[in-house]
Amino acid sequence: MGDGGTGANAPMKFSMFSVQDHYPDRPRSLTDFYREIDAQMVLADKLGYYAFFVAEHHFHEYGVFPNPAVYLAHAAGITKNIRLGPAVSLLTFRDPLTVAEDWAMVDQLSGGRLELGVGSGYLSHEFAGFNLDPQHKRFMFDEAVEIIRAAFTGERFSFKGDHYEVTDVKLNVTPVQQPAPPIYVAVLRAEAAFFVGKQGNKLMTVPYASVDNFDEIEGLIASYVKGFKESGQPAAACDNVMALHTYVAETAEQCEAEAGAAFDRYVASRLYAKSQVYADIMQSDLGLLGDVETVVGKCVRLHEMGVKHLALLVNFGGLEHDLVTACMERIAREVIPEVQKRLAAKAKAA
Repeated sequence: MGDGGTGANAPMKFSMFSVQDHYPDRPRSLTDFYREIDAQMVLADKLGYYAFFVAEHHFHEYGVFPNPAVYLAHAAGITKNIRLGPAVSLLTFRDPLTVAEDWAMVDQLSGGRLELGVGSGYLSHEFAGFNLDPQHKRFMFDEAVEIIRAAFTGERFSFKGDHYEVTDVKLNVTPVQQPAPPIYVAVLRAEAAFFVGKQGNKLMTVPYASVDNFDEIEGLIASYVKGFKESGQPAAACDNVMALHTYVAETAEQCEAEAGAAFDRYVASRLYAKSQVYADIMQSDLGLLGDVETVVGKCVRLHEMGVKHLALLVNFGGLEHDLVTACMERIAREVIPEVQKRLAAKAKAA
């Protein structure tokens, strides 16, 4: 199988992403679902996708990876080249030193393939389940990120904040990637992108939840870049990952026939977020859904908007495994090479 033109030096990176939304009322068991994710992970590796991201969720079937580090440690053993990461690791629900230890182990076990997406959480039932007040989450998150970065270096350090205190600690396991694996900060509100940039962080976002239509993505990315320029960090460190629901078929009609019901089922499982069924998302254009030419054109346009890395959410709504894998193969063989070809031609002509 080909590499899909998704190497680190390609004009645009393409990765896979799964929320792991599970539907107990359907025939597929949770064990079966985990084995399907395994097969999709291995296939993504063979096809040359840049990374595979998995989500963290608690206390609801919307996502059934309560600790993505456990799964990605397993995934490190069944893959060879693909990078692995959470989208996202929820820092407010665990001690930041434990989080740092877990992800340092994943980076070691994978040979330095960790891409670390982090966030503060947004689902009220998760905060209730952990008996935490969500109004403190942003401050807890900021302190946790600082602790994790310090811990990853392997140096002995201390920290005292409003929520966490660390006294003279040094991790016995540190990441292969030094001073830290790539860390992306997730936002759900478009206005938060500026502040992520201003802090000198990399950005991870889901336009489905952040903006109202495709054209607004440009403003979200521009806001992040503006903030990053004010951070004083090197321009090369400015990076972003954008996750979009994706399904590519031979025709737009086939796309809807194969993926429309699954997309609506996924939306029905969403909690406290915007509810856009298939017909709505085709109007807002906040997905990569349709035939090859349509999706290629949108990827090129996203690159023009400043999007550097796409995480394609293909496995959603209980979509049948064979449809997921067929779509992954079509993207790798027909979409990605054409996108890279067009972007390379644009760069050469500039």
